[in-house]
Amino acid sequence: MKADIHPEYHDVIFHDSATGNEWTTRSTVTSKETREIEGVEVPVVRLEISAESHPFWTGKTRELDADGKIDRFRKRYGTAK
Repeated sequence: MKADIHPEYHDVIFHDSATGNEWTTRSTVTSKETREIEGVEVPVVRLEISAESHPFWTGKTRELDADGKIDRFRKRYGTAK
């Protein structure tokens, strides 16, 4: 392998904003937000959704039509005839 062409592989904290769950793993992803763990500064990467909160994996549905887009579409175009 060529030297100095691979990104740095380091510990990272992933934070699921939907559930508040956190886990530490290794990744090449970086972030400006950091937290100290065992004396080492570790980047914190915030995720909007992960397998912990995704409806496909949890089996729970989420309300996605909060502002009535589906109803406005049905009013405008009606139903198929």
